[in-house]
Amino acid sequence: MFARTAELGSFRAAAAALNLSPSVVSHHVARLEERLGVPLLYRTTRRLSLTADGATLFEAARTMLDAAEAGLDAVSERSGGPAGELRMTVPGFLEGTRFFEDVASFLVANPRVRLTVVSSDERRDLVAEGFDLALRMGQLADSGLRMRRVATLRRVLVAAPRYVEARPALLHPRELAGCDCFQLGSRAPELALTPTDGGEPERVRFRPRATVSSGLAIRHLARAGAGVAALPEVLVRDELAAGALVQVLPGWSLDELGVFLVWPDGAVRRQLTGHLVGFLAPRLEALFREERITG
Repeated sequence: MFARTAELGSFRAAAAALNLSPSVVSHHVARLEERLGVPLLYRTTRRLSLTADGATLFEAARTMLDAAEAGLDAVSERSGGPAGELRMTVPGFLEGTRFFEDVASFLVANPRVRLTVVSSDERRDLVAEGFDLALRMGQLADSGLRMRRVATLRRVLVAAPRYVEARPALLHPRELAGCDCFQLGSRAPELALTPTDGGEPERVRFRPRATVSSGLAIRHLARAGAGVAALPEVLVRDELAAGALVQVLPGWSLDELGVFLVWPDGAVRRQLTGHLVGFLAPRLEALFREERITG
């Protein structure tokens, strides 16, 4: 409990990672301090930090936990495969793809592993919220997290056929300013489009007709004929193939984004996390690399 509190910086985050209540974690850390006769943590209203004695104990605790984790992994591999609990966060739009079929395959292949998967298009804080693994898109800042690039995310600009047919033909990204556009609340209302035959990118800012927190919600709005949306190609493949959506400005392409699995350096369950990363990486690559559907 002390090691997780020190690693995550709060009793609440440690409690979430350990499936305990914050009061239980706080109580046991306080008992540890009482037993040792020294404070281990500086307590503020915003975050906990280590005292000098706390830092010394934390290094020893991490060594102890690493050794225990390695031993547990070695035994579990001989006694029926990987075992333990992991918390993962992924973009919410993956609920509209076959991603969770791959998650199900992992659970079937590893019956002694328990997963908590939080799907949200809001970026979550791995360390503060006690996650072991995240799937993220775009350019990643140097955050001290370990990462593995697994795919490239292609995005397309789409609308329902009836919305396109009811308006003058769109020939240039600047004309999007007169369209009804949708936007994720976590992103800026701006698009960068590049001519597919080469040329300088065109940046377009727009005033969203609707701002929502879910890529799936944006897909519903676009399918209903309410406007134009920039969406992951993997999320609209079936709609494009069936004609429920059509590509807008097919002579222009949106920026492609990297797809990364990221996890905290020095994670307590690093062996189990590595097992999940190794399982998901090739399946995510296959999910995102399928043939682009256009027109």
